[in-house]
Amino acid sequence: MAHPPALTTTDATRHHDPAVRGFASDNYSGAHPEILAALALANGGHQPSYGADAYTEHLQDVFRAHLGPRAEVYPVFNGTGANVVALQALTDRWGAVITGDTAHIHTDECGAPERVGGLKLLTVPTPDGKLTPELIARQAFGFEDEHRATPQVVSLTQTTELGTRYTPDEIRAICEFAHERGMTVHLDGARIANAAAALDLPLRAFTTDVGVDVLSFGGTKNGMLFGEAVVLLTPGVARRMRHVRKLSMQLSAKMRFVSVQFEALLAGDLWLRGARHANAMARRLADGVRAVDGVRILHPVESNGVFARLPHDVSERLQKRYRFYFWDEAAGDVRWMCSFDTTEEDVDGFVAALREELAR
Repeated sequence: MAHPPALTTTDATRHHDPAVRGFASDNYSGAHPEILAALALANGGHQPSYGADAYTEHLQDVFRAHLGPRAEVYPVFNGTGANVVALQALTDRWGAVITGDTAHIHTDECGAPERVGGLKLLTVPTPDGKLTPELIARQAFGFEDEHRATPQVVSLTQTTELGTRYTPDEIRAICEFAHERGMTVHLDGARIANAAAALDLPLRAFTTDVGVDVLSFGGTKNGMLFGEAVVLLTPGVARRMRHVRKLSMQLSAKMRFVSVQFEALLAGDLWLRGARHANAMARRLADGVRAVDGVRILHPVESNGVFARLPHDVSERLQKRYRFYFWDEAAGDVRWMCSFDTTEEDVDGFVAALREELAR
C-alpha cells in the first residue's frame, strides 16, 4: 500500500498577517522558535503513548530541579484542564474550593470546575486580585455541617487576574491558615514565570518552600504551542491523579510533544527570558500611558499586564488598530497584555495610537 504524500510547505496557506500585533492576551502570540525546534527534535520514530515516553520520564527531573525532589508532574492539554484536574484530585464529592471573585476558575472557565469537576466554588471579594487569611476566613467555616459544601481547598492565582503578585510571605500565611484548618492549597500558575521574573526569585521560593500543595503550571502564555502541567508538591496530597486526568479528558496520547516543550522551556532559561521581557514591555507600556492625559492605570503593574480606564469611544476606535479586551466595559476598564514577543516598537506604536485617538 502506498504511503500518503508528505506535507509540503505549498499544501498549507497562511491565513493571517504576521505583521498584525496586539495587546489582547499573552496567548495571542505564536510559539517561541526554540519551542518549535524542540517539537521537531521529538518528532520522528515511535515512542510509547500516554506518558510512557522518554521525554515525559525525563520531564520529572526537569521540574524537580525547579520545585524540589518530591515534585510529581502530570502534563495536560490546557490551563482549564489543569485547574479542573488539580481541584478534582484534592476534593471529595462534597468538597468546596475557596477562591477570589476575580479568579480564572470562577470568571473565565465556563463553569468547568462546577460542571466538569463537580466542585462548589466559595468566592470572596479580592479588589487587588489577592486572597488573604482574613478574606479566606469569610468562607472557611462549616467543616462538619452536612448542609454546606465542605471547604477543602484554597485556590490562589500567581500572578493574579489583575496583574498583581503575591510575595512568598503572603503565600506562606495563606498556606499556614489553610493547613491549620485541614485544607490544601492550589496555585493557578498560568503566569507563574512572570511572577518569578517580577519577584526575582526561584520558582520554589513561593510554591514548594512556603507550603503550596498542588500547582497548575502554565506554558502557553510563555511561548509554548500547547500544554500545561499539574505538579504535585506535597506527597500523597492528591488521590488517583492518573485516573482523574484521564477522566477529565486531559491525558494526551502523544504526550512527548507536551513534555519536550516544557523541557525546552525549563531546562535552560527560556522561561525566565520570555517572562522578564514580557514584564519589561508592560512596564514600558505603563510608563508610556501614564504620560497621556485621559488614561488612568487601575492596579500596580507587577507583571505583564496593564489595567487602565479611558473613555469608551476611545477604546472602541483603538481596538480597530490594536486588539485588546474590555475588562469592565460599563466602567471603561481595559486590559493590555504583553508577551514574550512584544517589541518596544509595538509598545511605542500603541502609545502613539492611543494619543491620536484621545486627541480626536
